[in-house]
Amino acid sequence: MNDGQRVFSTPAGIELGPLDLIDPRGARSFVVQLRAGRFHGFVVRQGEAVYGYVDRCPHMGLPLAKTLDDYFAGPAGPIACSWHGALFAIETGRCVAGPCLGAQLARWPVHVVSGRILTDVPGQLG
Repeated sequence: MNDGQRVFSTPAGIELGPLDLIDPRGARSFVVQLRAGRFHGFVVRQGEAVYGYVDRCPHMGLPLAKTLDDYFAGPAGPIACSWHGALFAIETGRCVAGPCLGAQLARWPVHVVSGRILTDVPGQLG
């Protein structure tokens, strides 16, 4: 196992926990330990819909939140990078303001099954 290596995707079928871990208009950070290293991502919940992203700003490669689970510019979005002020659309991860305008957060495909958040195969809709 490589504890220090950072990886940028996860296999399908990893259970992250119940949907209720995340407020209906909130976000939560997840760190998944894999044999290849650690994956850092976050999931945004909008009602019953979830959107997963790799926790890495396309501008400088830093994690977006300086404070745990603090991914929003306001009470319910947009997603914000707390380092340089970039703002991202919740549904697409596209930068709508800031230093990386037009760039996108890397998707982390997730979905909800029977009230549980699971990872998807990359390329599937999350």
